[in-house]
Amino acid sequence: MPEYIPQPFDWVREQVELYEGSGGTEGTTLLDTGIPCIIFTCVGNKTGAIRKVPLMRVRVGDGYVLVGSNGGAKHDPVWVHNIRANPDVELRDGTTVTKMRVREVHEDPERAELWKASVAIFPTYNEYKEKTTRAKIPVFIAEPV
Repeated sequence: MPEYIPQPFDWVREQVELYEGSGGTEGTTLLDTGIPCIIFTCVGNKTGAIRKVPLMRVRVGDGYVLVGSNGGAKHDPVWVHNIRANPDVELRDGTTVTKMRVREVHEDPERAELWKASVAIFPTYNEYKEKTTRAKIPVFIAEPV
């Protein structure tokens, strides 16, 4: 069984611990935003270790949109590299845990639709888009296996 390596940021680690420790009944909104979140579990592309990441809950059909905004930073979050290398993830939405496969969406109109759905949940994504020097913020869709 691969080792679990908690996130280095206290708030992220605490969010994951509360969410998972309660079986998905607590910690289901991201910090003080009140916006529902999910936790996805992936495999580190360099370490092979288990990684857990909280993200905004953006449902589109049977899938979930994963936005690699990294708060508008100039580089992608580490999890983006992890799921590009290992697209099979486990996603927790409240008390439900589902095996998913992630694919990156590069082309419109699908990418534009997923971005629009994401901004409807978390409008700050548009601010991150303006702030970053990256050509595009990565957008993924996680779909049931």
